[in-house]
Amino acid sequence: MSDIGIGLIGTGFMGKCHALAYGAVKAVFGDVPTPRLELLCDTPSGKASAMADQFGFARSTDDWRALVTDPAIDVVCITTPNKLHAAIAIAALEAGKHVHCEKPMALTLDEARAMTEAAEKSGRRTMVGYNYIRNPAYQHARRLIGEGAIGRLIHFRGFVDEDYQADPDLPWTWRATKAEAGLGALGDMGCHMLSMAIGLMGPISSVIGDIRTVHETRPSPESGERRPVENDDIASAILTFAGGQQGLFSTSRSAWGRKNSMIFEVHGTQGMIRFDQERMNELHLFQNNGPAAEQGFRTILTGPSHPPYGNFTPAPGHQLGFNDLKTIEAAEFLRAIAASTEAWPSFREALAIEEAIHAIAASNGRRIDL
Repeated sequence: MSDIGIGLIGTGFMGKCHALAYGAVKAVFGDVPTPRLELLCDTPSGKASAMADQFGFARSTDDWRALVTDPAIDVVCITTPNKLHAAIAIAALEAGKHVHCEKPMALTLDEARAMTEAAEKSGRRTMVGYNYIRNPAYQHARRLIGEGAIGRLIHFRGFVDEDYQADPDLPWTWRATKAEAGLGALGDMGCHMLSMAIGLMGPISSVIGDIRTVHETRPSPESGERRPVENDDIASAILTFAGGQQGLFSTSRSAWGRKNSMIFEVHGTQGMIRFDQERMNELHLFQNNGPAAEQGFRTILTGPSHPPYGNFTPAPGHQLGFNDLKTIEAAEFLRAIAASTEAWPSFREALAIEEAIHAIAASNGRRIDL
């Protein structure tokens, strides 16, 4: 397969991220099929046309149904509001397209399961956009754990915080409703941390969760009248992994001063690993060896020795950014399509993350087995 037609639905934050990724992936990696930026969809049609020109797509439409059935399209990228994910993904799979869908998969577990069933029935490749797991620093942490650098794993701690909903007077938006957004901080941010936790520790076997809505109303942008917030601002959980290890997890969209703070610690019998997304090119390693007076955390700065960093720049310390992670993700998806292998995480693998976040939301202090 020498080239692959890309159809993109949505032109917001993540839509632009996908456009940049598929526009750059061939130049960065070389060994992937060439993406053809074929068709872009948004509403109204004038916006779709303008954004297609800006993003470098050949054509535009305001009808996502026309995009998913277009014969020139091989891959459908879904970057719409959450409520549209399931309908678009299922229609695209039924039309024989591969699907690259942003997280969370869907509003509900039933929708996520229907998407997974449609994917397996179609035989097409699927991927959910957990781009933080593509970070060379994160992948190096996985390698260190696999090599036994910190011994037997005993504990995980993960925190993901932002302050984009910290101000109680910020206007009400669709993100405050279950019908439009589904879960709140859990679905928007917490799922990213669980994708990282599972990649480091293995499957989650049970959760004990607690969720809170901090700002129960927000002012309508039209009338100023305060409208209810239906989903979670803060969510926390005790996790148990299939290997028996315990974990602690918390996420907040009301944490003043935090912009994209995704911190994890993995504790082992011989050391620990720590990472913070706000310093995404660094990994911190402590190993309990050598003289006690000389022990301490080592800061590992990513560079070409941490693949695929070197595909972007040959120089250590020049650093990668958020959009580069999506380019790595796009490369992985294109390779999976070309080789007819499963991408990671596919809909089936991402369903486990959906099951975990919905279990946390439903827990109310009870242990729920997965």
